[in-house]
Amino acid sequence: MSMMTVERALESLKEGNKRFSSGKSEHPRQGHGRRAEIAGGQHPFVAIVACSDSRVAPEIIFDQGLGDLFVVRCAGNLIDEIGLASIEYAVEHLDVPLVVVMGHSRCGAITAAVQKGAAPGHLSRVVSALDPVVERAKALGGDLADNASRENVRAAGASLESSEPLLRRLVDRGDLLVAGAFYDVESGVVEFFE
Repeated sequence: MSMMTVERALESLKEGNKRFSSGKSEHPRQGHGRRAEIAGGQHPFVAIVACSDSRVAPEIIFDQGLGDLFVVRCAGNLIDEIGLASIEYAVEHLDVPLVVVMGHSRCGAITAAVQKGAAPGHLSRVVSALDPVVERAKALGGDLADNASRENVRAAGASLESSEPLLRRLVDRGDLLVAGAFYDVESGVVEFFE
């Protein structure tokens, strides 16, 4: 699936999610032959930034195979310097034309930031990093946690699009699309943001 257009990459993700959410996953490109095919190198068609939540496994949610997705995961789908470098690697060295930032419902990190509860150890860093999106989400009405998760996706996407020196240049040239998405852990459906 290398050298895929952005449009086809998005369509492949949507088709795979439709199969997954309807209980008709095909589990493509996951056998011995695929392992042998990609052993010498990877050619993913999309990079996905997702939460490390165990219910949010992009390869499964999008019904994709080995080598199809370049996945960066961290609590709250937050992007630190190492995550950013990983995305830059996928874009610059693997020619990935699409980066999807995906939040999800019932996110523990977002819920902790909304509830402002005690966050021991380094967990407080995750909660404090999410405070600005929680504050913006308060003005939206509706479910605060889901709105904060969506705002977090938008903020991360905007940050990636403006990231210097690499990503912004590629976005400005039209060689890279950064898309936002929201996964509902109950229905299994991924909604892509316009």
